[in-house]
Amino acid sequence: MKDVVIVGGGIAGLAAGWRLRHWDTLLLESQGRVGGRIRSERRGPYWLNWGGHVYAGGNSATAWLLNSTGVDSVPVPGSLAGLSMNGKLLLKGRVESYPFRIPMPMAARVGMVGAGAKVALSVARYARVVRRRRGESAAQRQQRVYDFMNDRSFKDFIGDLPEDAEALFKPTVTRSAADIDQLSAGAGVGYFSLVWNIGGGLSQSILGGPSTLTERIAASLAGRVRLNATVDEIVQKNGSVVVRYRQDGAEREVEARCVVLATPATVSHRVAVDLDRDVREALSKIVYGPYVSAAFLTDETGPQVWDDAYAIATPKRSFNVALNLSNIARGEEAERRPGSSLMTFSPGSLARDLLEHDDDKIRRIYLDDLDQVLPGCADKVVEAEVQRWPTGAPYCFPGRGRLQQTLTRRSGRVLLAGDYLGTLYTETAIQTGLSAAQEAQSLLATDRQAIPRDLTALAP
Repeated sequence: MKDVVIVGGGIAGLAAGWRLRHWDTLLLESQGRVGGRIRSERRGPYWLNWGGHVYAGGNSATAWLLNSTGVDSVPVPGSLAGLSMNGKLLLKGRVESYPFRIPMPMAARVGMVGAGAKVALSVARYARVVRRRRGESAAQRQQRVYDFMNDRSFKDFIGDLPEDAEALFKPTVTRSAADIDQLSAGAGVGYFSLVWNIGGGLSQSILGGPSTLTERIAASLAGRVRLNATVDEIVQKNGSVVVRYRQDGAEREVEARCVVLATPATVSHRVAVDLDRDVREALSKIVYGPYVSAAFLTDETGPQVWDDAYAIATPKRSFNVALNLSNIARGEEAERRPGSSLMTFSPGSLARDLLEHDDDKIRRIYLDDLDQVLPGCADKVVEAEVQRWPTGAPYCFPGRGRLQQTLTRRSGRVLLAGDYLGTLYTETAIQTGLSAAQEAQSLLATDRQAIPRDLTALAP
């Protein structure tokens, strides 16, 4: 019997695996690689990237995991917020000033100013809501964040706006994989708080690319990771859990003292057949939005307009942000090396439109728009690959806060982990993976203490 089976090889499952690496564990991943929505590949001094790209620093679970695994991260150099819209590219200045420097009709500007003032006031309220309070737990703080303006959508909050005014709000809000009429008002305000306070949250980049972290953890679990292993059912017994899965065309079964279930809520609901009914029902209500992303390698030999930029919001395009992943290398080099690594990202309805096409068509659409944002860029592209994420990320919809206490209640030997359990995506995934691992260790310690008592009771 195993100590722990970890189901899911995304960052939540890998974080749990790292904390449990000294126990007898087995990690089952349905895909042919670990990492989930974290994916990067090295190309000389650069790396192509299709998923998560910036990470939390400071006193965060992410920072602890990076330090513990010996994976280096650095503050993202240059501008973390640019804007390209209506033929204007802005890369410098305060991000709050950008909407006033973009050409647009007067009616749109008036609408943008009014809605922007409402958002700014709510951002100030949000800052007070998320501030840590003495003596409270992380769960209490997370519940308060979920409950903030959770009774209506962001669209209802800002009201009907002219096209250009609404377009300016979309890149910030839709990064969640939800459209503005799907995301709660409070969650949308939270995204603006994050963008307007650059450096206070997601501002670290992993040297060598994000997969450096996931592959480092996988290497530490060598021999205990099974890829292409699809779990069909998880059933709790008295003092153990049975996991039934398929691999290489064969049906298999493994028993463990407990399970860390680090799969999307949709999968967890399906396979954990004997979770408490209200927990399974709550899992079934979690909603995911799609992503489409693409990575591009270029071969230019001289400086480019995007060299000092990292993220450029792109309203009214097929992607809502263009990312310069070579910005990290730019910050370290004494002399500019040839080439760049760029990424485009399309969430929500942008992704749904693209998913109707094959990869070649998506590449052409992306390159056409990329050339409008960064003129001449398309001619320099030497490699391009599209990544589809039909189940991209969970998002905070109106009423989401009511599910939280049920989802985070600890009961039994199946322990949930994943980014759907909080509002901080990668940070939430890592934190819940580590927390589930800690709970598993507590259960294992209790089991070990019970063994001598059981043996004593059997003695003549």
